[in-house]
Amino acid sequence: MKLVTSLWALAAALPLSTLAAQDTCKLVESSTKVQLYRRFALAYTSEQNEYWSTACGALKPSCILYPKTTEEVSQIVSILKGTGETFAIKSGGHNPNDYFSSVDGGPLISTDKLNQVELDKKAGTVRVGPGNRWDDVLGALDGTGFTAVGGRIGNVGVGGFLLGGGLSFLSAQYGWAANSVLEYEIVLANGTAVTASKTQNTDLFAALRGGGNNFGIVTSFLLQAYPQGQIWGGTMVFTDSTKKAAALLKAVRDFTEYCDDDKAALILTSVKVIGLVDVWVMFAFYDGPSPPDWVFANFTAVGTLTNTCKTQSYASLLSANNVGVVKGSVYSIGTETMPLPSSQNEAEVMGAFHSHWRSVASSVSLVPGVIANVAYQPFPKRMARIARAKGGDIMDMDDDVDRIIIELNYSYLLTLNRNKMDRAMVETYDGFRKLVQQFQGKGSYRKRTCPCL
Repeated sequence: MKLVTSLWALAAALPLSTLAAQDTCKLVESSTKVQLYRRFALAYTSEQNEYWSTACGALKPSCILYPKTTEEVSQIVSILKGTGETFAIKSGGHNPNDYFSSVDGGPLISTDKLNQVELDKKAGTVRVGPGNRWDDVLGALDGTGFTAVGGRIGNVGVGGFLLGGGLSFLSAQYGWAANSVLEYEIVLANGTAVTASKTQNTDLFAALRGGGNNFGIVTSFLLQAYPQGQIWGGTMVFTDSTKKAAALLKAVRDFTEYCDDDKAALILTSVKVIGLVDVWVMFAFYDGPSPPDWVFANFTAVGTLTNTCKTQSYASLLSANNVGVVKGSVYSIGTETMPLPSSQNEAEVMGAFHSHWRSVASSVSLVPGVIANVAYQPFPKRMARIARAKGGDIMDMDDDVDRIIIELNYSYLLTLNRNKMDRAMVETYDGFRKLVQQFQGKGSYRKRTCPCL
């Protein structure tokens, strides 16, 4: 009797969200045909292991729901509306932040079964579901003569990428990935399914172009398709030294301003594992069988340790780029932008940014399993102009200055080091902000002016 009383007391003390979670799963199970898995089921465990960051997978949903249609998503949302349940929606699970696509104690809606890839060659469009990764999309389009503006690593999920804006190897030609979304099929918070496009629910359409996942659950995206043949690309690896670092930083700076071949794109990344690895890795891309010799000449002149670049299909390149995915770690990811320094001040500015990153990375070198990455990615002003010409987006970047997008990535093994690594991330991008302000004050970002101005 004492044990029974204690159990009732424990149940009474449980958060209402925990009780609601149980009710929600039961309601979905009893009143719909939605596929559902609970903890310890093989499918549940497999889904939890698909997050990029193990911290997200460590959160335990009460059940995982696998809707196959927009109608089933509507049914789930209608039930959730009645329970007031906290839940999450998962596409590829790339975002490392807890509760963005993960949940503890509430239901998780996996879009895995919403995985259509339907090409309409006549219309020049392709409809894709959020359950795909870009490997799936490019694999389905391989050999059709068409492609879509998508991720640069095949393992990245479609949903978060398209709703967040989406920087692509094709962005210099077509803008953000969101600029090529023609239509969203979306379930709203009241359970209603609607279409958002330039002609229907236009305010919602505008908000979804880079506005994130807070407006509803997108069940499919209609994308503009573009002609696509063979491409050229791969990875170049460079050993690190002060001299090579300076040359590579100058090369990415000059590429951003001077490369007027919109078919060329790159990600230049410095990778640091204290005592083990200190290299540069460049993901290179050219939308054609081979680039003109001059396009990547400033990089190859530095001298590569390895170079896998070759003529191949776009799908095979994205799959090969999955070499950049490291499973089994906790992740902290951040991005910043910096104005492009003038050619006269390039060495001082780029050197200061890179030195600051190396200093912070070295400060956490004793954290088990830590890998530090900083990626320098060209963002020429013509990309913003293309985005505006294609209808604009929530980012609404001004088009009067070239920029470099800086992606910061710290991965490590244990969640107990999260506070320390989060502080390192804040220290890194706060330091970048201070450097921008410092160099702005000195006029280091001011471009040469034409005598006629």
